[in-house]
Amino acid sequence: MKALVVYSSLTSNTKKLADALYGVLQCEKDLVSITDNPDPSGYDFVAVGFWLQKGAPDEKTQEFLPKIGEKEVFLFATHGAAKDSDHARNAMNKAKELAAPARICGTYNCPGQVTEKMMEKAATKDPPPPWFAEAPAAKGHPDEEDIRQLVHLFNELGLP
Repeated sequence: MKALVVYSSLTSNTKKLADALYGVLQCEKDLVSITDNPDPSGYDFVAVGFWLQKGAPDEKTQEFLPKIGEKEVFLFATHGAAKDSDHARNAMNKAKELAAPARICGTYNCPGQVTEKMMEKAATKDPPPPWFAEAPAAKGHPDEEDIRQLVHLFNELGLP
């Protein structure tokens, strides 16, 4: 089996999760930034990590997901919203739709710290984005517990 871990990360939040997944994969594997335009065709398994933009996966991830095809896929994301928020859930559902006809074998999301610059920009919007009120609680995330939960879920699913 050959696995690909692809990540899109502006602030290194999603990259932290990608690094953790890459570290636990027990097969031939590659870790690639989405900015390097990876080709998923030579892989049996693809893990895709992304950040949320306007309530959906970021634009580069939206372009990448339909290219995966009929492979086993694990999706993971970071965002300024609460882990169980509608904002996070809706974005993950959008990612699943974009990845069709892939076989989604699992998903994980957690808060990711939002930069001061992003918070300042969001504060000027009327109304503010749906994640704005929850973003202060994302400070320091993803943390060791978030990464532990991701690795545990990944292992529980019996992924490569």
